[in-house]
Amino acid sequence: MAGQLHRWTRDLHLYGGLFISPFVLVFSVSVFFLVHAWLPKAREPSAKRVVADLALPSDLERLSGRELIDALQPVLAGIQAQGEVGWVQHRPREQRLILPVSVPGRLTTVTIDLQKRSATIEPRVTGLADALVTLHKSPGPHLVGLRMNWFYMRLWRWFADGTVYLTFLITASGLYLWYGLRAERRVGLILLAAGLCTFAAVVYALVH
Repeated sequence: MAGQLHRWTRDLHLYGGLFISPFVLVFSVSVFFLVHAWLPKAREPSAKRVVADLALPSDLERLSGRELIDALQPVLAGIQAQGEVGWVQHRPREQRLILPVSVPGRLTTVTIDLQKRSATIEPRVTGLADALVTLHKSPGPHLVGLRMNWFYMRLWRWFADGTVYLTFLITASGLYLWYGLRAERRVGLILLAAGLCTFAAVVYALVH
């Protein structure tokens, strides 16, 4: 029984680690951009395009928040500007809605003229580094009621959560497998203690 448990744990540790390695790589590389606040400059905006005769819902000006974003999703699909909507700026006097629509690596500013029933679409390529940062920060704690309004970003949330759970599993299984190697216990204990002390020292320095 103990041998079978060891084999199962070893296989889970190996194959689980292989599965999540691309996701861990995304989070690891993007940390450098976040910590060092370095991102390549976005390219110049591509040529604007205007789409007329939009099929707009009649109650757009009465909606707000997530309801407004949900009502705009078919409009965005119709003008081929799908993506994650960050927020919606409503300018009542101008009868306009301005919203940034992002996908990893590209940001599109969509301006909807409610009176003329037209939309101006201005895409901008932001690059791979910005794409990694976007994936790292999504989902996040800000604007929870608005975010995750694009299907693929909601799908990414499941993968991000799965990466966390599998990391816990790999950590626990790694400790179990290490403990089973008697020849490595002493070295492992030293390294584990060194890691804990380093972590405690960093936390103490940050809070004092």
